[in-house]
Amino acid sequence: MTCRANLENDRIIQEWKGEFFPNISYIRYEGPTSRNPLAFKWYNAEEEILGKKMKDWLRFSVAFWHTFRGDGTDIFGSPTKRWPWDDGTDSLTTAFNRMRANFEFLQKLGVSFWCFHDRDIAPEGKTLKETNANLDAVVALAKRLQEGTNINPLWGTAQLFKHQRYMHGAATSPYVNIFAYGAAQVKKAMEVTHELGGQNFVFWGGREGYQTLLNTDMKKELENMAQFLKLASMYKKKLGFQGTLLLEPKPQEPTKHQYDWDVATTMGFLEKHGLSDQFKLNIECNHATLAGHSCTHELEMARIHGMFGSFDANTGDAQTGWDTDQFLVDIAEATLIMLTVIKNGGISPGGFNFDAKLRRESVDVEDLFIAHIAGMDTMARGLRNAARIVQDGALQSLVDRRYSSFDSPLGKAIKDGSIGFEELEQAALNSEDQVPPSGKQELAEMIFYSFVQ
Repeated sequence: MTCRANLENDRIIQEWKGEFFPNISYIRYEGPTSRNPLAFKWYNAEEEILGKKMKDWLRFSVAFWHTFRGDGTDIFGSPTKRWPWDDGTDSLTTAFNRMRANFEFLQKLGVSFWCFHDRDIAPEGKTLKETNANLDAVVALAKRLQEGTNINPLWGTAQLFKHQRYMHGAATSPYVNIFAYGAAQVKKAMEVTHELGGQNFVFWGGREGYQTLLNTDMKKELENMAQFLKLASMYKKKLGFQGTLLLEPKPQEPTKHQYDWDVATTMGFLEKHGLSDQFKLNIECNHATLAGHSCTHELEMARIHGMFGSFDANTGDAQTGWDTDQFLVDIAEATLIMLTVIKNGGISPGGFNFDAKLRRESVDVEDLFIAHIAGMDTMARGLRNAARIVQDGALQSLVDRRYSSFDSPLGKAIKDGSIGFEELEQAALNSEDQVPPSGKQELAEMIFYSFVQ
């Protein structure tokens, strides 16, 4: 049986000597032939791929909210699981239990990073002052649990979407007192992220959008959101926080339209408001598909503009139209993702955060480990496949040949801007009309899938 912590006082952090996962050993690499569900088959942390250790390419992170707060609730049903660290209350006792479970899980899984919303790790009090005190108490425990480990947050964020005060948004609320409260909450969340050694800070605007334009001043809301982000960037510098500020695009849900719809929209917003050099993007696969894009499209769009900051490793279900936050286990998808990461030279100081949850019907503690092991092995297989594609060179050669005409004198003149439409017209008049060659899409797909293992 799994043990449960018993703390005598909500506000006193006491030593806990037990285990929440006593029947789970430290997860080891056993190789592709292993049939042990609690072992890695493809992820070998210290193994070098293209001159970098796998753990440095992948920088895995556990999402606190899904892993330690997820209880199987959905809009049609009540909770299906009660974890050994959770007594169903939102007390500090339970918050301490969850944090200890988090660190035990990270250490047994062999993962160095975790991500959190402020309200995930500590309960909201009757006042902002009490709420901040609760957060300070849990962060004090987390700091102590970090001692002697290599564990710290990949990123923190402020939960500006659950409480009823944010029903109209936070940065885009039509009420100035809510804007101020949201700013105060971000200020505190950034402070504790900094205190814990967090490497990034994320903004996900789940309520920063609208349900109807009939009662919405879109121009004012966008301007207010930009000002909110400018103030956050200013406070980051004042605080001395060296981490990266990240925006996370999502098209909709819970609002009908979310202002940071996709990568291109978000980059345009940042550029318009002079924020492009102060933010990068945290990209989630499931959000990409909700916006009508492939995950790789969003990653590549961010990469080629120097805006790829971090990645939420999950996926959706092709038969549903909402954010199902499933663990990514598609090997081909993982290979495409890792091709972008390799082109990017890595993902640090970002990482691969498993913003993914168990299915409602998965209720065993070991399911948490199995899900993360499967996700980590999938991304590791993607890395191995992508590295072999890069080393082979056939796919890149196909692409290079397709655009090789731009290496001609005419192509170079177009690129450097030394000719205009008049000269291009003359070049067209002097050349015969040509049928372009095959795009070789089927060959490209054949090459790619020959490496997907």
